[in-house]
Amino acid sequence: MLRSYWHRNWFHKVVVVLALFIAFDFGVMYGIARWYIWTQRDVPYTMGASFIPDYAEQLGLNPQQTLHAIIYDLGVRNLRFVSYWNNIEPAKGHYDFKTLDWEFAAADAAHAKVTLSLGLRQPRWPECHPPSWVDTSAPDSQWEPELYQYMQAVVERYKNNPALESYQVENEYFLKAFGQCQNYDRNRLAGEVSLVEKLDPKHTVIVSRSNNNIGLPIGRPTPDEFGVSVYKRVWVPLVGRYVEYPFPAWYYAFYAGAGELLTGKNMIIHELQAEPWPPHGEAITNISIAAENQSLSPARLKGRFTYGEATGIRTMYLWGAEFWYYRKVKQHDPDLWNVARAQYANARADNARLAQR
Repeated sequence: MLRSYWHRNWFHKVVVVLALFIAFDFGVMYGIARWYIWTQRDVPYTMGASFIPDYAEQLGLNPQQTLHAIIYDLGVRNLRFVSYWNNIEPAKGHYDFKTLDWEFAAADAAHAKVTLSLGLRQPRWPECHPPSWVDTSAPDSQWEPELYQYMQAVVERYKNNPALESYQVENEYFLKAFGQCQNYDRNRLAGEVSLVEKLDPKHTVIVSRSNNNIGLPIGRPTPDEFGVSVYKRVWVPLVGRYVEYPFPAWYYAFYAGAGELLTGKNMIIHELQAEPWPPHGEAITNISIAAENQSLSPARLKGRFTYGEATGIRTMYLWGAEFWYYRKVKQHDPDLWNVARAQYANARADNARLAQR
């Protein structure tokens, strides 16, 4: 049948060649994905969570109580913290570390490990967090030295803290479609990575990519590890509805495997979507539980954990723990919290079984 189709005309030949090319590409991608998943089968899970005090406050929560619950009730021992420039250096040359200090103290007391976000662009809207005295629309030369000084102050303060495990330099740096950012110069990103590596050569440096951008991270900079954000269900204003990304879990296994083959660097999931995405730009505190469930119900949350595990990537940080606690204590619905607690417990049990082999 294929032979007769091939001999019809040039259009059919183009279709056949294109179909074979696509099939070959997908075959290679799937093969790399399966290879990567197989290589990771005996690697223990590192299942963590992001925590941002500012967000907990926006939800009407006590940040210290929220972090305590994440650590001791959920059992999370791997945490991603932020160091927003506008919070750390609200006035030029005047640093305020009190919030980050108590976060590190809480992590250290629980023998937890921290991946610390640094730089201008860090997790959560508006993504870029410059202080009011900095104009990032100006040429880099006018504000980059101040950025470096703030980053140096943060690294110098925490590089000897026993809870520190790694740094995340910037966040989804090249993602221009989301956030209020104005500068995407690759040289600046490479310079920041070099600065952190020079200031603290003992800790891992991570650079993250956005979830579905095409391409592998083979250019500058070359950190110790790469991170990826994984989002599954988002509100798309253009169509006025939720859209579920169709990518199978092995799609991310391919990226992790191909990246490892090309660069020798490991890839982790630094941000796995696990909180609702409100429709029409609504504040998350203004929507009902029924509306939340359209984006993230308890069943969907369980599916997020399953999806993340199916990628074969064994280190992943869930995004939304503050919201799970908000829904439990403010909306009096513990279902999301209970699902998450069970999944973290399952990861610990899986690790215990691996250790007994």
